[in-house]
Amino acid sequence: MRASLKNKKRIVIKVGSASITHKETGSLDLRKIEKLVRVISDLNAEGKDVILVSSGAIATGRSVIGMHRRPRSMAEKQAFAAIGQARLMMTYQKIFSEYSVIASQVLLTKNIMLDPRSRMNATNTFLELLNLGTVPVVNENDTVSTSEINQVESFGDNDQLAAIVGAVVHADLVILLSDIDGLFTDDPKKNPDAEFIPFIPEINADILEMGKSDSGSNVGTGGMSAKLAAARISTDSGADMVIARFTSADVITEILEGENVGTLFAAHENKDFDLVQYLESEENA
Repeated sequence: MRASLKNKKRIVIKVGSASITHKETGSLDLRKIEKLVRVISDLNAEGKDVILVSSGAIATGRSVIGMHRRPRSMAEKQAFAAIGQARLMMTYQKIFSEYSVIASQVLLTKNIMLDPRSRMNATNTFLELLNLGTVPVVNENDTVSTSEINQVESFGDNDQLAAIVGAVVHADLVILLSDIDGLFTDDPKKNPDAEFIPFIPEINADILEMGKSDSGSNVGTGGMSAKLAAARISTDSGADMVIARFTSADVITEILEGENVGTLFAAHENKDFDLVQYLESEENA
């Protein structure tokens, strides 16, 4: 099963805030980002379509203005996002350009995905950006949307956003890189007997029960429940999904080489799956 991952053509890679920032200061970890960009640029050179979903705008904005605490108001959060998104994208564009790759920016909100015309426009834009050989860098538009910030009606720290992007562009593989190794039978931080699960052939009720709504990171917002929701969207849409720890960008290479890294959720395309219906049901839950 994992051996087939090397043949994936269209890949969505998501990195969380904690994966690309320094824990002590919240500043961007340039060494990790440089290696991430190098690996993605190499995949781009191989002819693969790669979309990068990157969190980190709010954490970066906090760092830029020297605020080493979580923001205390919505206006503060959105202001930090506006500052941080500009710095984050500037960093990606600069480093990608060193490898002769053009980085493009796409900012989305949940309303865009719910509206048929807006969703089609977003899909067409993604496909044209990929056709032009660019690497789209995606984030939720936190300066106008409060959903991701509040985790209410949210994409879930961009986990669900990555899966949704994968669904609308018909990706073959979605990779969620975070500060966890993958799926366990219980929270390994609290239960030393928790067992790691390397492969999930199909998501059932028992698997969903393993989801946790909390996050151990000071800068991220998404827990395991958000990642399992993303897995449902990805696998029902026909894409494999891998959750893995982002120690360095080498993990992407390891995954695509078929190594036993992270938890692999097998695609099982559900022809009855309707993305909008799913998002609306989540919104009304």
